[in-house]
Amino acid sequence: MSTKGAISNFIEKYYLHFNAAALVDAAKGYEDQLNSGAKMLVSLAGAMSTAELGKIFAEMIRKDKVQIISCTGANLEEDIMNLVAHSHYERVPNYRDLTPQEEWDLLERGLNRVTDTCIPEEEAFRRLQKHIVKIWKDAEAKGERYFPHEFMYKLLLSGVLEEYYEIDIKDSWMYAAAEKNLPIIVPGWEDSTMGNIFASYVLKGELKASTMKSGIEYMTFLADWYTNNSKNGIGFFQIGGGIAGDFPICVVPMLYQDMERTDTPFWSYFCQISDSTTSYGSYSGAVPNEKITWGKLDINTPKFIIESDATIVAPLIFAYLLDM
Repeated sequence: MSTKGAISNFIEKYYLHFNAAALVDAAKGYEDQLNSGAKMLVSLAGAMSTAELGKIFAEMIRKDKVQIISCTGANLEEDIMNLVAHSHYERVPNYRDLTPQEEWDLLERGLNRVTDTCIPEEEAFRRLQKHIVKIWKDAEAKGERYFPHEFMYKLLLSGVLEEYYEIDIKDSWMYAAAEKNLPIIVPGWEDSTMGNIFASYVLKGELKASTMKSGIEYMTFLADWYTNNSKNGIGFFQIGGGIAGDFPICVVPMLYQDMERTDTPFWSYFCQISDSTTSYGSYSGAVPNEKITWGKLDINTPKFIIESDATIVAPLIFAYLLDM
């Protein structure tokens, strides 16, 4: 008798062709990886945190369905912003109809729009800034250096944000990750609100750039982690495209080609959810087989691509993996 729940049974019964079938195949492939003792990297691009993927992704983390994360600086911070300012967010269902003046009016109200959702600057950005700057400065005063995600873990685990919580803490994937001290790679962290704020303090002479560990250090950290954890394989589950996916996947050819460690195993599974179409020069829309030519995937690596909206697809795959 199946141990799967209603959602899993529904997609197995009705998701039989095209992208729907690819979704089921990818979910089963992910499950097979974990059952064989492999580990899984999940990469988050786009605005997954603002889409509140944390409601189910946090449970994936708690249930050991993901062993390492690669995400943009925006996803790193926006999960925490949602935690502390949720009631101040505004949804704009008719965003396609907004005039330039109406967009300007949102800015004047301190609302930064992400498609149909506006993030409140004062309650979200500034609330975090007040506390994270103190943590940055305290570390520098002690001569300590950390990665961006490590500073965020310190912020969450210190308890200073508890007075602001506006959602159930179990729905924050960053809090779930902090509790496990899960490794996170944040390539291009500078391209985020907190990254911009950190740069402003460097410009003002109040912080040193070196207090924040760099992208090169993230790559060397990932290289060591991959080397130490790839005995039974490491899979790659990519939500969206961009730097959150391309940066970590490159650790394999770097180890194999540049370090000349020819016993480095390829990624043992690959799945990408993306609505980017294959076009000239596109990375996000490139078919998985292209990655064979770059030494990222093997000929026999299970490969899946689901050409759909990740906010629809990812929760369904996660639900399957959680036996929902």
